[in-house]
Amino acid sequence: MTGLPYLAARVFNTPLLIQRAKLDVILNVLAPKFELQTGPPPQLGPPQPAPSRVGEAQGIAVLPIHGTLVQRTGGLDAMSGLLSYENIAARLDAALADRSVRGIVLDVDSAGGEAAGVFDLADRIRAGRDQKPIWAVANDAAFSAAYALASAAEQVFVSRTAGIGSIGVIALHVDQSQRDAHQGLSYTPILAGARKNDGNPHEPLTPEARASIQAEVNRLYELFVQTVAHHRGLPADAIRQTEAGLFFGQNAIDAGLADRLGTLGDAVLQMHTELDAVARPSSLEFPTMSTPESTAPAVDIDAARAQAHGDALAIAELCALAGRPDLTAEFLGEGLSTVDVRRKLLGLRAETAEITSHLSPTAASVAATTSLDDNPLIHAVEARAARCKRER
Repeated sequence: MTGLPYLAARVFNTPLLIQRAKLDVILNVLAPKFELQTGPPPQLGPPQPAPSRVGEAQGIAVLPIHGTLVQRTGGLDAMSGLLSYENIAARLDAALADRSVRGIVLDVDSAGGEAAGVFDLADRIRAGRDQKPIWAVANDAAFSAAYALASAAEQVFVSRTAGIGSIGVIALHVDQSQRDAHQGLSYTPILAGARKNDGNPHEPLTPEARASIQAEVNRLYELFVQTVAHHRGLPADAIRQTEAGLFFGQNAIDAGLADRLGTLGDAVLQMHTELDAVARPSSLEFPTMSTPESTAPAVDIDAARAQAHGDALAIAELCALAGRPDLTAEFLGEGLSTVDVRRKLLGLRAETAEITSHLSPTAASVAATTSLDDNPLIHAVEARAARCKRER
């Protein structure tokens, strides 16, 4: 099989950011393949990247990150379930450039993969947050390299059964010298440079080669720790103390590795709701009851907009009745309620040299919401009456 050397180079003697259980699965699949193969190689189709899904919630792009992650796939996606960082980056850039996309949700279901390229992609995800909101969902696994990507999002959702973590690095060396001897094979390397043969699978790993691989694993582990700590706003020691463990559901939130319990659908709906709220002018915001996220009722966006529009019209009418239409924009900019606007207008009227009054259909509501004790018109009348009495 022509793809075996390519796969072997991506699995052995190279640091991986992958969940150990997934690595065992890969090894069990590959181990029998390294025997001599006969017959024509299978025909590999072109890579089939998982498409981004846009429009599920009015402009929320969902980017699937599924399967084993590698820097480049070499056309093996369809056969082996590989997904490249290049593929993810291209779809991310397309979503960021698409003017119809308001926000991006990473749909993550991966045990991780290669170290090469993962941190550069995590940096691109982090930088993309300056253009559009980017969230991530563990659906149902975001381990190792996959979590490095998810951690770069503004918020990380995890379902009750999903797992995240495995913040660690692993490298494997295969010593097949005993199998070579059993088959009567002997390999003699001819080289220049004492370290050129480090990691040779046809002989046991030398202490120098082991130390070299361990140093690279340690370097990448520190880079992984610092990356997640920066993205999550946690001390690096807190990340190290996870010891590359796996965290599920609420435990992931308690460890600071996730923000909310929820499914992919929950994340898309929540982002849609928050983007609509941000799109409304701040002066037209309305107070809402704070309820736990698990029991919060769905927001009626149309009703909220109608209420805000009605309040704005009421404020404009009050300013017109008071003879101060020029104050309408100022009051709306300050986000004042209609009650606050009435009080301000009464105060301004009390400061004028002449006191007048207007009858309007809202007079009853004004009386109901404004006490005579703190009515500035009443205070002004009393003060003027006292001055006239003294002057007599």
